[in-house]
Amino acid sequence: MFSSLETYKLREIIYIAWWFAVTCYFRHLQNIFQKAGIVVTSENRREIDRLIHGIVGIEYKNCPTAWKEVKKKITEDEEGFISNLKEAWSNRT
Repeated sequence: MFSSLETYKLREIIYIAWWFAVTCYFRHLQNIFQKAGIVVTSENRREIDRLIHGIVGIEYKNCPTAWKEVKKKITEDEEGFISNLKEAWSNRT
């Protein structure tokens, strides 16, 4: 079906698309992460994304809806969102 090179390129394209989707709203949250004491790395980015989806009650990988809810929560109560993020980060397993 696909050669090894084509499979590799396809996987790379999928990873880049995923990375962009995950980071699409992360760039807007740098101040929030800083206040929560969280340093975002390539190793923990997915875990943080899952935590944020949980905080806002959105199924994981639905980034546009999650971002919409994140903005809403931050607008309503930024300190509460930061507190929830800190707690989720501290209690992760």
